[in-house]
Amino acid sequence: MPTPTTLQAIGAVLFALAVIHTFSTKFFEGLAHTRPRHAGLWHLLGEVEVVFGFWAMVLMVFMFGLSGKAAAISYLETRNFTEPLFVFAIMVIAGTRPVLQFAASVVQGLASWLPVNRGMALYFLMLALVPLLGSFITEPAAMTLAALMLRDTLFSKDVSSRLKYITVGVLFVNISIGGTLTPFAAPPVLMVAGKWNWDIMFMVTHFGWKAALAVVVNAVSAMLLLRRELGVMAQATRTETTPVPLAVVAVHLLFLLGLVVFAHYPSVFMGLFLFFLGFATAYERHQNPLILREALLVAFFLAGLVVLGGLQQWWLEPVLMGLNADSVFFGATVLTAFTDNAALTYLGSLVEGLSPEFKVALVAGAVTGGGLTVIANAPNPAGVAILRGSFQDQTIHPLGLLLAALPPTLVAILAFRWL
Repeated sequence: MPTPTTLQAIGAVLFALAVIHTFSTKFFEGLAHTRPRHAGLWHLLGEVEVVFGFWAMVLMVFMFGLSGKAAAISYLETRNFTEPLFVFAIMVIAGTRPVLQFAASVVQGLASWLPVNRGMALYFLMLALVPLLGSFITEPAAMTLAALMLRDTLFSKDVSSRLKYITVGVLFVNISIGGTLTPFAAPPVLMVAGKWNWDIMFMVTHFGWKAALAVVVNAVSAMLLLRRELGVMAQATRTETTPVPLAVVAVHLLFLLGLVVFAHYPSVFMGLFLFFLGFATAYERHQNPLILREALLVAFFLAGLVVLGGLQQWWLEPVLMGLNADSVFFGATVLTAFTDNAALTYLGSLVEGLSPEFKVALVAGAVTGGGLTVIANAPNPAGVAILRGSFQDQTIHPLGLLLAALPPTLVAILAFRWL
């Protein structure tokens, strides 16, 4: 492992502190109650979406002090913020009332065909169908849809914390692996698909069918385990909103499609997003409040991860490349829990001469571990931002998420390694 520069060492320490911070948000929330004089600051530091943005700011202060203004600005200018911008835009559009109405109608229509009671059928489809749709509408959009539907149906009822954590654990894992049917929807796949010439046929034959099987097994297992509590999902949720006209729904879906098609081009998809905001304002009567705050917090989280992650290559790459094709799967699964899985696969794409087996194992491990922590996969902060208000203390505790995600992660390991 190479000797790090002073700035690289500081970046590694700050990255470690940020990871620890994500597991310590409850501590800061406690300070907000015991030290009310600075309650606002402690509440801010208790927001998991703020964590990486805060420590990225600290890194930039060090960079300005050690390297000067020009070097610090140059570093920021060379970071790629396409993913945070895209997640922000697609979260807002996917979370609109017309899109949710369309998704809910599809789920409810299919639920009537399943040979189980309606509550169990709806639950299964939200944890299986919607994550698999992430292969086509992108994982962040799938996470937004699933999280909002769960929040407004099952999580709005009087259900146990056990059910909520199991549901979130399965959802995060299924979203991470459910986007592997195509080469453009899952961030860790997107990072390597072009360079390694992975097309849809390659993804389906090497990842997709295994991921689909694991998603279904995870969803069925959770449905059967929690069947006694799922009856409440069949109860109609009281709403006073009128149905959105089909023409308005169609326009929203076209905007969503446009963002997916131009996901690599921020100048295009952000332009489309601004047009969408104008359309949503013009037809405000068909909208619920846009989830701008939640989407901005998630974008801030991911942007902070981009800034901090840019100084981690000096130690991540030797660790990753020191593994062989057999052990890289498990190494990537573990490392993903502590850093964004797209960062791992991106580092792999920089290395020449990797065997086909190594490439497949690296990406499989990266998506397998994508549900273990909030930072493991780009859509996870979106799920946390939407669902945490349904949990006690309005916090999804990292340890609870980790424990809930372990069983579905084990199913994914079995699918990718032994099928």
